[in-house]
Amino acid sequence: MDNTIDVQLFSKMFLAGAQNLENKKELINELNVFPVPDGDTGTNMTLTIMAAAKAVSGMEKSEYTFESLCKTISSETMRGARGNSGVILSQLLRGFTKVVRTAEAIDIATLTDALVRATETAYRAVMSPKEGTILTVARCISEKAEELSKTCTDMNEFMQELIKEGDIALESTPELLPVLKEAGVVDSGGTGLMTVVKGAYDAYCGIEIPIRIEAAKGLGVMMNNIPKADIETADIKFGYCTEFIIMLDREFSEQEEQEFKDFLMSIGNSVVCVCTDDLIKVHVHTNDPGKAFSRAVQIGQLDKMKIDNMRLEHTEKLFKDAEKLAAMQKEADDAKKLKVQEKRKPYGFISVSVGDGLTEVFTSLGVDHIISGGQTMNPSTDDFLSAIEKVNADTIYLLPNNGNIIMAANQAAALTKDRKIYVIPTKNIPQGVSALVNFISTSSPEENFETMCSEIQNVKSGSVTYAVRNTQIDGVDIKENDIMGLSDHSILAVGSDINDTALEMIGKMVDEDSVLLNVYYGDDVSEEAADSFRETLEKEYPDFDVFVQRGGQPIYYYIVSVE
Repeated sequence: MDNTIDVQLFSKMFLAGAQNLENKKELINELNVFPVPDGDTGTNMTLTIMAAAKAVSGMEKSEYTFESLCKTISSETMRGARGNSGVILSQLLRGFTKVVRTAEAIDIATLTDALVRATETAYRAVMSPKEGTILTVARCISEKAEELSKTCTDMNEFMQELIKEGDIALESTPELLPVLKEAGVVDSGGTGLMTVVKGAYDAYCGIEIPIRIEAAKGLGVMMNNIPKADIETADIKFGYCTEFIIMLDREFSEQEEQEFKDFLMSIGNSVVCVCTDDLIKVHVHTNDPGKAFSRAVQIGQLDKMKIDNMRLEHTEKLFKDAEKLAAMQKEADDAKKLKVQEKRKPYGFISVSVGDGLTEVFTSLGVDHIISGGQTMNPSTDDFLSAIEKVNADTIYLLPNNGNIIMAANQAAALTKDRKIYVIPTKNIPQGVSALVNFISTSSPEENFETMCSEIQNVKSGSVTYAVRNTQIDGVDIKENDIMGLSDHSILAVGSDINDTALEMIGKMVDEDSVLLNVYYGDDVSEEAADSFRETLEKEYPDFDVFVQRGGQPIYYYIVSVE
């Protein structure tokens, strides 16, 4: 077996690792400590890596290079990252590909450097790294790689030993995190990482894993590979389908991008122009391809140039697909132009919410854009980036409202260069509401950030839902379908009745300084049941201000704040 990995094998290993994770995501979900019907680790990691796997599947295999594959894997996993485990996985892949992208082939030394860089990148991305997690597994693998690389010359043996070390590290996670030991499970994120690694190794060994990854739709699939069909020659105004890539060696501003698009529109139609940090992909129907090339060469070096005579080829599908894609891009460009023309606000807000009642609450408090998601489906980094693009403000505050979404919001903030983005680390809906209430428009952006971050610490919050499996947490035995009252970090109550469990939970949240109870009831709670619960709370806490309102959230019967 060869001791190096070429680019074609590297692509197979990545896709096999992604497919293996997809195949086993539900088993990984079962390892989550809290038995809540939530957006779980296996799901989040799978959605993260599949964002890149679909993009890789859409690339022409004949055009694979380590540079192109690594850029795609890094950028797509970062944008597609969901949940803390997904963000950490994207950072591991980001560090790994930084090393591999310049390789001609991956040998033991290159693989070692890539694993070390992956671990370092992931640890830096986490504010307070915890051992007993996916980070521990990654670190142990990279440390073993450094040790073995000094003497090992056989790639197959090298990878086998790394997998053994990863499994040992994974089995040790309950000793490092007591909550794992109590629940009788190993870390789910670490299991996800080992699932990817083992799938990649199977591909290296030639073991076939059926790949069922659908290629991503869009320009990445169409560029230089647009399917051909018949077309009426008389309907073609511009006869040459012209495609090329411009390799950039300098920053290409939004203004220059728009001017270039306007030029392409002036010489043809069906214009698609997609810009990344270091290249521009161009598609245009024109009667003079030379004009497009002449203008493009002033911007950077040209590559992958291709011209098709549509009148001769009769490619109706090509024409329709290109026009549809161009129309979509024109719509997006028109929206961007309109936004530029609008007066930019000094500040704006983006909030994650789920349930029409909660969305109305956030909108009434001044939120400009709502990202649907939260407990049941963690939004991705790309969801935040898309929302940021729609809010025309100099300073934007992001409210993730879930502890498992904060890292994705932070990643989006780091990727945004043209606006100041503040991520308020809200772990739940009540904290998001508190942050908005404490915003003062006359204060500076930094002062508001500090105030909101400080005030959300004063909010006690809890939620009531049901258990999806048997487990034990904090010394409490929990059975499937039990009703649970949860804080952010512990089980406060377990029972069989929703209102009784909620009342017990609240009893453990209030103290001598508490004066306010705010309750949002979910989609599975009737208005009559919620009114009955309000009456119970008013009798139990006669000196409190009690507010019960419809949140409409799924899965969680009640979301409660105590202040």
